[in-house]
Amino acid sequence: MYQPNMFESHHHHLLDMSHKTQENELDMLRDEDYESKSGTDIMDAPSGDDQDPNQRPNKKKRYHRHTQHQIQELESFFKECPHPDDKQRKELGRRLSLEPLQVKFWFQNKRTQMKAQHERHENSQLRNENEKLRMENIRYKEALTNATCPNCGGPAAIGEMSFDEQHLRIENARLREEIDRISGIAAKYVGKPLLTYPNLSPNGPPRSLDLPIGSFSPQPAIADEMFGTSNLLRSVSAPTEAEKPVIIELAVAAMEELVRMAQSDEPLWIRSSDNSSETLNEEHYSQMFPRGIGPKQMGLKSEASKESAVVIMNHINLVEILMDVNQWSNVFSGIVSRAITVEVLSTGVAGNYNGALQVMTSEYQVPSPLVPTREYYFVRYCKQHTDGLWAVVDVSLDNLRPSPTARSRRRPSGCLIEELPNGYSKVTWVEHVEVDDRAVHDIYRPLVNSGLAFGARRWVATLDRQCERLASAMASNIPGGDVGVITTLEGRKSMLKLSERMVLSFCSGVGASTTHTWTTLSGSGADDVRVMTRKSVDDPGRPPGIVLSAATSFWLPVPPKQVFDFLRDENSRREWDILSNGGLVQEMAHIANGRDPGNCVSLLRVNSANSSQGNMLILQESSNDSTGSYVIYAPVDIAAMNVVLSGGDPDYVALLPSGFAILPDGGGKHQGGTVLEVGNGGSLLTVAFQILVDSVPTAKLSLGSVATVNSLIKCTVERIKAAVAPDQNA
Repeated sequence: MYQPNMFESHHHHLLDMSHKTQENELDMLRDEDYESKSGTDIMDAPSGDDQDPNQRPNKKKRYHRHTQHQIQELESFFKECPHPDDKQRKELGRRLSLEPLQVKFWFQNKRTQMKAQHERHENSQLRNENEKLRMENIRYKEALTNATCPNCGGPAAIGEMSFDEQHLRIENARLREEIDRISGIAAKYVGKPLLTYPNLSPNGPPRSLDLPIGSFSPQPAIADEMFGTSNLLRSVSAPTEAEKPVIIELAVAAMEELVRMAQSDEPLWIRSSDNSSETLNEEHYSQMFPRGIGPKQMGLKSEASKESAVVIMNHINLVEILMDVNQWSNVFSGIVSRAITVEVLSTGVAGNYNGALQVMTSEYQVPSPLVPTREYYFVRYCKQHTDGLWAVVDVSLDNLRPSPTARSRRRPSGCLIEELPNGYSKVTWVEHVEVDDRAVHDIYRPLVNSGLAFGARRWVATLDRQCERLASAMASNIPGGDVGVITTLEGRKSMLKLSERMVLSFCSGVGASTTHTWTTLSGSGADDVRVMTRKSVDDPGRPPGIVLSAATSFWLPVPPKQVFDFLRDENSRREWDILSNGGLVQEMAHIANGRDPGNCVSLLRVNSANSSQGNMLILQESSNDSTGSYVIYAPVDIAAMNVVLSGGDPDYVALLPSGFAILPDGGGKHQGGTVLEVGNGGSLLTVAFQILVDSVPTAKLSLGSVATVNSLIKCTVERIKAAVAPDQNA
């Protein structure tokens, strides 16, 4: 049971946070101002030991005037990098025939000049604001001079001012103080826009998927139509005013618990014999955190895990991704099937997320219809602990609104983000949840129990891979690993953007989300085909008409890496891809997306064996990490792809993604030889197709179309089994 007095020491934490941040920022500004002084004067002035106090200097300082070419080059470099390091200064000096010290002093003077220009602009704005307040003050004085008593019509004294007028004056004074305070804080965050939060930020379009044909398109009544009936994300409303102080105290306590758990080792965390994972010591946890969010509910079991990794992204960008619901759900699209910010209780300090507090709902998935999703109603709190160390914590709010049907809740979970040199960050992730997992299918149970399905390792592995992908997308030139028909940077970025949309579309339609109503076409086996239909209308990113989605999941006695390499290789594609009709597949373009050679985006051309048929282009993205792999593809129109390769807008290219999700079958590693049973190093493969069965959105779905898609997916499965596990059915 929740105890309100347990958080007294933290009650004013959020209010004090901005004051401390202002003092720290003021010190940083003083240091930066000192560093921006020109070094020319320091170099030319004689030292105290060399200068005769009775002798006045009679030599004027020598000033070196740069050539127009040197100035242009220096200005151009300053726009890209205002703080060059020693190596860059030496290279720039060598190229421009200048000494490194001359280059250093030029950049110092330039930064001082830019700072002075900004201060003049800022002072002008503050003078204008001051003038407005002064004129407003004059108007108030004039109004007071001419004030009359509302009862008798005579002149009114100050003491006879109405209560409403007194209240307005007090409010006006408070607003002036607020303007001054915010102006002072904003001045420290030059170039950083103030943050805006939508009250409702759905992740992607709604998906009304059922054999009674649904739609891709959002409906006007978003609260009623976006999600299926009786699910958590639809039923949750914003917290009441009475609940908000409780939420704040709970978030502060959760932050303290997360930091202690992330920074602790044994005896709280017990390492496995091979040091590959850490298990929570439940008894020691209960002693360290005797109150927490209350006892474990009946019917729920605990899952706890911790994982660390160094990722190629700076800490500020990582915090922004975690605190922006759209960026967060896109980066973790394989895990987060839906997410909504219900209400923002605090936006934090102006310019960053320090102190930001959001009430959210989300749904987590495994890419298979056989694993039920997990829904959470929680508060997310972000805090900067020290310079370069941030933490973001989630904790469930079930105690505020208990639900008898709740099947999962989050104890304090989240991550610590530590700044490292050269734009890297160390991320330590903690996942601690209580769930009812009895509905998980038997072949996925070892995977869920191992923690690879929803645990910290999956979150960290996904983040690491996505950071590499984002670094590739932001490359300022075409890397040497890229080959093929991509000749411009704009074309490369457009192709990556198109591929990102393809991956998001695939991930949003392959799991067991409560927005999906899968219909099983045959018996009760694990590998039965499940289908759902939806219609596409007025969406330039999808072809118009009736789309039939089909998916099936099954086990293979083959290591995941072997299955992944087979499915992504264009040379083996005709062994399983029925639609390529046995044609020769050629890679036309290749964009590397990370250290693993399997992480890439490819443009494939299928040269049809039948001369009467035209060639087909396929966009494909493959990705691989220690917790799972994807091979996702979609046929693309040749003319539309030419527009993309020339740097055109990829949002108008129609896509219907299909593909594969390959997961390990549990925590066991393949030791060589034959994999005999689930959980010993085999693979869990989900095959998902999207087929346009009718180009008229109002058409009725025919049983023949369903039978055709069912036959297509079953035939594909048989071909894959025959190719990678020929002895399975022997």
